[in-house]
Amino acid sequence: MRTLLNIIWLILAGFWLFLGYLLAGVVLCILIITIPWGIASFRIGVYALWPFGRTIVDKPTAGTMSFLGNVIWVILAGWWLALGHIASGIALCITIIGIPLGIADFKMVPISLMPLGKDIVPTDGAFDAAARR
Repeated sequence: MRTLLNIIWLILAGFWLFLGYLLAGVVLCILIITIPWGIASFRIGVYALWPFGRTIVDKPTAGTMSFLGNVIWVILAGWWLALGHIASGIALCITIIGIPLGIADFKMVPISLMPLGKDIVPTDGAFDAAARR
């Protein structure tokens, strides 16, 4: 079922969201000082391309620097990437078949706003990562 959802997701929303993250990552890497945020954008972009079967967990080592980095991220790229998730989520929820995909899109808004201090792990390993904390 995950594979089917991922294929439908890829066609309807995932590819376009991935392109948004890719564009943000390239711009942030060009600016040199913002390369860490560019890398985070690429990481989330791959997650936005194929999200089902993976989940987001907090990094136990995240602290104040992650918070400050997330503030900078929201200013540079996070707000418009979150708007992309909201817009595509609303568009997906128009049809009954798209509602699960729209809900998945809305679940990505928090990581699009605050990616630092988070890990993307397989759903099977999410409990293992939480237990390591």
